[in-house]
Amino acid sequence: MRIIAGTARGRRIFSVSKNLPVKPISDRIKQSVFDIIRPRLPGAMMLDLFAGTGNVSLEALSRGAMRCVMVDREPACIKNIHRNLAHLGFEDRAKVLRGDILKPLDYLLAYSDNEGYDIIFMGPPYRDINNKMLSLSEPALKNVAEARLLAPKGIIILQTHKTEEFAVPAGLEIYRVEKYGDTLVHFLRETLREKKTDVE
Repeated sequence: MRIIAGTARGRRIFSVSKNLPVKPISDRIKQSVFDIIRPRLPGAMMLDLFAGTGNVSLEALSRGAMRCVMVDREPACIKNIHRNLAHLGFEDRAKVLRGDILKPLDYLLAYSDNEGYDIIFMGPPYRDINNKMLSLSEPALKNVAEARLLAPKGIIILQTHKTEEFAVPAGLEIYRVEKYGDTLVHFLRETLREKKTDVE
């Protein structure tokens, strides 16, 4: 794995053991997603849930994100993310936390100075180590929504297997979906509400 663009372009990203249920985002999908969100990146506050190798956040930092908060529950992933941050010189612009995304996430708001996150990326694993399909997107989205982690006009990027079904929490809507083989990438935002006009 390597950084595709930005200040760290071409630099290597260290991975984790193949025994862990971590499947890093492919370069093809990463390139496409970052092409889509390019205007949002400069100065952005980003949250990376199920961070894995830190691949997505490292790319964002290379492309101008102001700060990234990365969360994963696997100690080996946390250790590897710290290694990658040190390798790329991004330590002062990142916070790495060990946490379970399927538990309440209210504590994460403080790491955005209580302003919320401009971009929230979620790439939950599709399968466990026994190749059993997981369905983590719905509870993870629910926790993000309940913790009110989105900044005004912020977006959520959710990567899922094409067969996974999930309900979108109240207050959020999917406004764009991209398909890459067996992978779907959903772009969500707060529900747009029409302005009411008073009729006299």
